[in-house]
Amino acid sequence: MKLLLDFLPLLLFFATFKYADGRPEWAAGFATEHLGFLVSGGQVPAEVAPVLLATVVVMAATVAQVVFLKATRRKVDLMLWISLALVMVMGSATIYFHSETFIKWKPSLLYWAFSLSFLINHLVLGRNLLRKMLGGELQLPDEVWTRLNWAWVLFFGAMGFANLYVAYEFSRSAWATFKAFGSTGLIVLFTLGQGLYMSRHLPEAVEGAEPGAGAEEPRR
Repeated sequence: MKLLLDFLPLLLFFATFKYADGRPEWAAGFATEHLGFLVSGGQVPAEVAPVLLATVVVMAATVAQVVFLKATRRKVDLMLWISLALVMVMGSATIYFHSETFIKWKPSLLYWAFSLSFLINHLVLGRNLLRKMLGGELQLPDEVWTRLNWAWVLFFGAMGFANLYVAYEFSRSAWATFKAFGSTGLIVLFTLGQGLYMSRHLPEAVEGAEPGAGAEEPRR
């Protein structure tokens, strides 16, 4: 359920974009009619209408995500608050200026915010965010936690540049596909790689140990 909730805004962005991208004239007319009062000049060009409509959907989905979590008394993670702030600011700029530039930069800014969070917590506050999240479940040496933390810093930094590369070197459709599936796939693969690395450093169970083995026998 949580996984679906996390990726729902991305899936809705992609679905809306693909639907509108196949009907650019309809998308322009629909966006102008219903969103023209929010747009500079009141007219939405056909070439940017699919991105604009997808942006409106992802903004609404992210707000709904936060409202749902608050209504069900669940914790709203800091990363989701950051994502909400960025999508509202960059999304609003996308709509008003009817320019896809702002929403294209939003994923990169989000990735870089994540990267800085891991970096600042480590260098300035002396905390390891990954260890804080997983330390209660996994016991790893300090140097391993440090390596994993730096790996996330570098990964999110690289993801920010990768998003901009795809956004400006490929078509809008290719970028929308990368945003929804490519970046998600890379994050999943990276997480799996970290899991394999962690497994190599977990304390090994004593072979052949029986439950209670090693405990002192009660005195008779």
